[in-house]
Amino acid sequence: MRIPAHSVCTAIRDDIVSGVFERGSRLTEELLARRYGVSRVPVREALRTLESEGFVVTRRHAGACVAEPTEQEAADLLEVRMLLEPLGAARAAQRRTEAHLKVLRGLVRLGQERARRGEGEDLRSLGGWFHETLAQASGSPGLIALLTQLRHKIAWMYAVEQPARPTDSWAEHGAIVDAVARGDAERARALAAQHAERATAVHRLRRADRVPGRAPAPPRPGRVRTSQHAVNTASGRH
Repeated sequence: MRIPAHSVCTAIRDDIVSGVFERGSRLTEELLARRYGVSRVPVREALRTLESEGFVVTRRHAGACVAEPTEQEAADLLEVRMLLEPLGAARAAQRRTEAHLKVLRGLVRLGQERARRGEGEDLRSLGGWFHETLAQASGSPGLIALLTQLRHKIAWMYAVEQPARPTDSWAEHGAIVDAVARGDAERARALAAQHAERATAVHRLRRADRVPGRAPAPPRPGRVRTSQHAVNTASGRH
């Protein structure tokens, strides 16, 4: 059975975001094919996709390497998110389905409950699902793809601290859903913009593991932190 390139792409991207592959490290087709239990063909396709997304760069004499984004590039991502998430919320108010509303309201209820209990790890997952569902409710494939890519890249570049008052954050989620349910696009846009601005304050840039002022070490193949594992061929997530 041929493993889909998008499954391989997801696996490599997840390992880059989680830090399994360090910034600047080489990504050889042979190593990746062996790691994920696939042929080199889907690996090659996946690397092309990841290069277009900004996770991978091709360097002379080194080949494919994990990208090393600058602080300015990281800051730009948060600014772009502050523009796109409000647009997504406004579109969701115009195009959402009852199924979207049911999921969003369920997530808000769970989030508010977990916030009262102080269950921070659950809140991170629920927050991710909330924003993913809100993006899906926009009904715009192009916007959904952009927001999904932004979430991946922001998770790669930033550590997110728990808000000082998580109950307030989930109250903001609830207000956004109320506006979406009423079809009030402008209010949904305004609330999402306020929420995105507040959320930016709890993002802390992840620092590369190197001494300031020292030149980067030459990229090395196989610089990974966990053992070999196979691709989940059932995954369709990008």
